[in-house]
Amino acid sequence: MSTVQLEQLPNEIAKSLLSIGAVALRPNEPFTWTSGIKSPIYCDNRLTMSYPAIRELIAEGFAAVIRSRYPDCQAVAGIATGGIPHAAWVAQKLGLPMLYVRDKAKGHGKTNQIEGHFEPGQKVVLIEDLISTGGSSLKAAVAVREAGCVVQGVVAIFTYQFAQALDAFAAENIPLDTLSNYTALISVALESGAIREEDVALLKSWRENPSAFGV
Repeated sequence: MSTVQLEQLPNEIAKSLLSIGAVALRPNEPFTWTSGIKSPIYCDNRLTMSYPAIRELIAEGFAAVIRSRYPDCQAVAGIATGGIPHAAWVAQKLGLPMLYVRDKAKGHGKTNQIEGHFEPGQKVVLIEDLISTGGSSLKAAVAVREAGCVVQGVVAIFTYQFAQALDAFAAENIPLDTLSNYTALISVALESGAIREEDVALLKSWRENPSAFGV
């Protein structure tokens, strides 16, 4: 990479996400997720599409990870919907075919779940915008594998670092890489003054037990 080294990427991405409100931390006024869980973090990485410099940083990050970890990758697949635009930008950078994976097969036409041309045995890396429990990402990865491709790994912009997600990926024997994570976000937020020192323990406890804030 020309501007950011891989080891610097977690903090650089975290700073970028905070700067545009793609992630926000509110330890004392938690957000409410669709599931009803109270969360001190809000994450909408789709906002990154609207910021050319940030989406370029993310695309360069994905490309660097793939070059380093999966040098023989033969296709890049975006997981619908958040991973699709990033997969397109990364595939263009790497000169590779691009696919995308729906959460389920279409109910009409060719009933495809995977869009784009691929060959059996093709080595594929999937792109995702956010890893929470990992369920939807793994569902897409398994669909690609069942279609006859070799799933080399999943690469995402951000992860909450839930143990549940790590265990789920390990159970499917699918590597997971992320450009940034919850730990880096807390560090960057503290340094910038977005949170206070006394908030850190509370934020860390939520990652260990997401129901700690109540439902």
